[in-house]
Amino acid sequence: MEFFNSFVNTDTVTIMVRLLFAAILGGIVGVEREYNKHPAGFRTHLLVCVGACLIMLLAMFGFQEYMEQNAEFVNFDPSRLAAYVVSGIGFLGAGTIIVQGVSVRGLTTAASIWVVAGIGLSIGVGMYFAGVFTTGIVILSLIFLNRVEDSFFKKKKGLEAVVIHATPQDTTLLSIINILEENQVKVKKVMVERDHSSEFENLLRYQIKVLYPNQDVKLTTIDKLYRLDQVHKVYSL
Repeated sequence: MEFFNSFVNTDTVTIMVRLLFAAILGGIVGVEREYNKHPAGFRTHLLVCVGACLIMLLAMFGFQEYMEQNAEFVNFDPSRLAAYVVSGIGFLGAGTIIVQGVSVRGLTTAASIWVVAGIGLSIGVGMYFAGVFTTGIVILSLIFLNRVEDSFFKKKKGLEAVVIHATPQDTTLLSIINILEENQVKVKKVMVERDHSSEFENLLRYQIKVLYPNQDVKLTTIDKLYRLDQVHKVYSL
């Protein structure tokens, strides 16, 4: 009983609550990324948030005993570990960015990973309101601002969406992207989902936001896409 009481003390409960809270907030952001089939999804965002929270907790609680025993010559700054998280998370975010020809994809996911790390740090230090409020802003920007971009900025940028129903093979998306790149078509966003329509069963539906150089290139590109063996239907939105 004494061992249990010494283990479950105030600091232990605080650490457990903050880690669980970080997991929840990171998971919320990850659900949106997972739902839209992005490179880093639910588990990645959850783990990043929990890991950042753990590092912050380590800075806050991990060296207390050592500092108390060596108070006369120890000069410790907890923010140094947080700084390493902020700089180090860039390597993980870079792994979600795909550069192919003139197209760059995955920047939003990389940014969400970076923000999730910040959320984890804020929860680790006990700034619950900041973490929750930031999570709300991130979710609103990923879901609702994406719709604003579709309806408003699409016209400003001249973006169009090409929808492709194709057989789910390992090389399907690569073949599609290669054709777009060969024709100097800029790929802005790729969304993939299972095609549940009765007409095209067991197929994947690729919706790709692109920027065509001109109308002739658009027609030529769509024709080439339609000629792919694994493609069943191609149309523009």
